Parts: sequence; structure tokens; C-alpha cells
Amino acid sequence: MFKIFKQIFNPANKDLRKKIWYTLACLFLFKIGTAIVVPGVDNENLNVGFLQLLDMMGGGAMQNFSIFALGVMPYITASIVMQLLQMDIIPYFTELAKQGQTGRNKINQITRILGIILAFVQGYMFSFAFMPNGEVMDYLEVSLVLTAGTAFLLWVGDRITTKGLGNGISMIIMAGILASTPYMFTEAWGALVDTTTTQSTFLGVITFILFVLVYVAVILGVLYVQLAERRIPVQYANKTNSAKNAKQTYMPFKINSAGVIPVIFASALISVPALIAQVAKNDAWMAFVNKWLSLSSVTGFILFIIFIILFSYFYTFITIKPKELSENLQKNGGYIPGVRPGEETEEYVTRVINRITIVGSLFLALIAGLPYIFGAISTLPTNVSLGGTGLIIVVGVVLECYKQLENGLISRSYKSRRSH
Repeated sequence: MFKIFKQIFNPANKDLRKKIWYTLACLFLFKIGTAIVVPGVDNENLNVGFLQLLDMMGGGAMQNFSIFALGVMPYITASIVMQLLQMDIIPYFTELAKQGQTGRNKINQITRILGIILAFVQGYMFSFAFMPNGEVMDYLEVSLVLTAGTAFLLWVGDRITTKGLGNGISMIIMAGILASTPYMFTEAWGALVDTTTTQSTFLGVITFILFVLVYVAVILGVLYVQLAERRIPVQYANKTNSAKNAKQTYMPFKINSAGVIPVIFASALISVPALIAQVAKNDAWMAFVNKWLSLSSVTGFILFIIFIILFSYFYTFITIKPKELSENLQKNGGYIPGVRPGEETEEYVTRVINRITIVGSLFLALIAGLPYIFGAISTLPTNVSLGGTGLIIVVGVVLECYKQLENGLISRSYKSRRSH
């Protein structure tokens, strides 16, 4: 790792440093936007407790009700919907998915249009919910501002992807999450370290260090599971592995194949009743939601965990199709040692995915639920927590950027050796 960072500052890699600076400039622009409040909105008494995930990914933009309050979540939702529609639900989208780069470009265009439409719908709902004394034109004005903010962030994300480092949308989400991290540690220090006496200060510092060590341990656990995979060996009829130093071919299945999508699904689903109550301005329904369906309640938390596990299985099996995998393996003359091609291979792969998804979904539920468990047993401020969805996203994006940097530097080194 340190070797790669050393190579970044090599004079020969000037263009790579430009990409990094360009990315940082775009993310700084995003952070400035999160502080610009939508005109006509009073954000002093804004309660976004049921939109914690959206607020976290936007770096507090929803709490400020800034022009970037919606962030890129409408686009993420549109992407998930489009992925589902390609799974033999609507033939048109299924055909587009099979048309290679041309089909992918068309799908991306439709996804962006759908994302903008969702942004306007969500913006109108939020403006109606958080502006109790507004008029129709006020709601439309706020909706247009929020939609424009989302459209601008999509453009910034494209610029990062094209001229910067990593996937632009992922980098924006990561920046929003990391923006609140220093404030969280500052709050933890203020709550744990009592400077009234020398003894209490010493004990507070030790407690804070333990908190940081536990936080680092959780990060390492997330990193380990994100990299963990189950490898199924594969052999091909036209190849042999008996040769000396022959490389084994295998099919890798990640323990957490669904990524963070199940948590986003579950969070969105669990927040729908609260959003409806907020829009309808029904105090009785809001009281019921807060008592039984909020994540701070036992029933709401259990539902949240169940949703994560169910969506983990659902999303894993729509992204990894054992039947198609078995057919493609057989067409290429491949087989799993000890397993017959065809139905037996499909059943074998299904069993493997079922087993590893149990581990992956429970891990995902644990990390996503850890902040609420920590909040229930801890006396620290509510914005101080361990684990959470944000941590999984940040680790995933950092790994993606690291691999991109590593591959780019290896490619440059290879080309340099060939030129000599």
C-alpha cells in the first residue's frame, strides 16, 4: 500500500495526481452545496429522524434542507428499479441488457431520466412535509430547486468518473458520509473526557482510546467480510491443470454479494410509514409509527433486520443466477469437479449461495443495526455510533478506488518496461 502511495508522487505520474486533485475539487464543491439552504425553508426545527440514511449519505444536507438535500439517492433508487426491470420483468429492458454497450448506454439514459422524475416527486413530498404553511407554488419552487440539485450532482459525478478517480456517484456518497466523521469523534471526546479533575481526565482519555480501538476493529471486520469470498474450482475440457505451476481456475462468490443495497431497501421501506404520516400531518398515525415502526423501537428494529436478510437473498439471486451460470459454464466446456454439468451444477451453486448469503446477510444486519444497539446501551450523543451502513459504503468505495489506483500503476509500470 505504501509503495503505491509513493508511486503517486512520482514525477512520471503527474496526470494521476491531476485526477486526484480534480476529484477533491469536485467533492469540495459538493460539500459547499450541502451548506446552502433552500430559499424560504426554516431548517431550525427540522426533524429528519426517519430519513437518517438519506441525511447521512448527504453529509447532513437533509438536516440543513440544502439544495443537495436529496443527494444522489433518487438516481440510486432509479438504478435499483432498472436492475429489477431487466430481470425478465419487462422484455424491452431485458433485450437492452443483452445489446452490449449500446444497450447499456440506453439504460443509463433511461435511468437518469427516471432519477430526475423521482427527485421531483421526492422533493415535492419533502417540501410538503417540512413546509406546513406553504402554498402550491412554494412547494413547486422547492421541488424544482431540489431536483436541480440532484441533477447537478449527477453531472458532477459524471465529471469525476470521466476526469477524476473512481466512480463519481460512489465518491459523492462517500464524501457525504466522511464529512460527519470528524464531528462524531469530537462529540465522543467531549462526552467521554471530563477535564474537571486529573483522574477523571485520565479515565476519559482511556475510554476514548478504547472507543477508537473498537471503531477500528469494526472497520477491520467490515473490510475482512467485504473481501471474503467462496471460491469454487472449475475445470475445462480443453485445458489441463496438471502442468507445473498451472493456475487454478475458479468461480468466486463474495460472502456479501448484495453489498449495501439490502440496507438501502430496508431503510427506505421502514421510513415509508413515517413519511406518509409526515405528509398527511396525522398526529395519531405519527405517534403509532414512532412507537411501533421507528428504528428506536424494538418492533421497528426487528422488522429492519428481517427486511435486510430477506432483501439480501432477493438481491443476491437476481444478480447471480445459478441457472444461467450453469448454462454458460457448460457452453464453454467447463465443469465443477465432482459435479455433473446441468441441473446438478445449478443445484450445487444454489446451495453454496444459500449458505454464504446466510453469513453475509447476518453480518450486514449486524453492522447496520450496531448503531441502534450502541445507542440503546450507551449514554453518548445520538450522532456518536459504531458501525452502520455508512461504514460499509465507505469501505467498499475505498477498496474500489485502491484497486483502480493499483491497476493503473501496474499498467503504467508494464508499459514502461515494454518501452525499454
